[in-house]
Amino acid sequence: MRTHALHALGLAFALASAANAQDAGEAIFLENCAICHQDNGVGDPPTFPALAGNANLGDLGLVVTNVHQGQGNMPPFPDLAADEVAAVASYVRTSWGNAFGAVSQDEVAALLEGLEAGVERVSVWSGVYTEAQAARGLAVYTGACGLCHGRRLNGAPDDNDMKSTPPLARSPFLREWDGKSLATLFEYTRATMPQNNPGYMDDQTYIDIIAHMLSMSNMPAGEQELPPDPLALAKIVITPE
Repeated sequence: MRTHALHALGLAFALASAANAQDAGEAIFLENCAICHQDNGVGDPPTFPALAGNANLGDLGLVVTNVHQGQGNMPPFPDLAADEVAAVASYVRTSWGNAFGAVSQDEVAALLEGLEAGVERVSVWSGVYTEAQAARGLAVYTGACGLCHGRRLNGAPDDNDMKSTPPLARSPFLREWDGKSLATLFEYTRATMPQNNPGYMDDQTYIDIIAHMLSMSNMPAGEQELPPDPLALAKIVITPE
């Protein structure tokens, strides 16, 4: 009787642990990934591939590498620890009809050993762009973005016949992007904007526009420019002041 009770107790703990890991994976996915891949994993192909029914998820090494270092339009997340990568990998590999199976923290840790070490995150409020960079971004924004997003970056288009668009500065923008890295913002922006010709500008121009966006949210300028480097941008997190 005691053996059966202990077995039942162990099974209960295992099930609870699995449920907690699934919940953690879902939370990480919704916070960092759903903006591109959608809550239901269908994505927006070809810009953002669907995860539902994606055979590539069967390759755990590929999943871990892409999460940690980024790939294509996907930003890197080098700040995620092995348990967090395992949780989100398990979530996407077992959701939306996928049956690739959950993975353990130890499996992910072994794969992370051969990759670049994680980074400590800093806030966008710590002076991550320069005034000169923001000025360059303003010059481009006025012609490439202002017609749709408005001169004040509030989502009110300059042409009243056009539909409103997402705000790119101040409280509404910070609420939408709270907790996400500048790498995510950078990759999303250059992959989707402007809507009629995404990706036509060079990487330096896109990051200069983001510097202007930060300036318009009253974030302080610093002495170093934002680099058009997703791995460097991954350590800078968007937060309310």
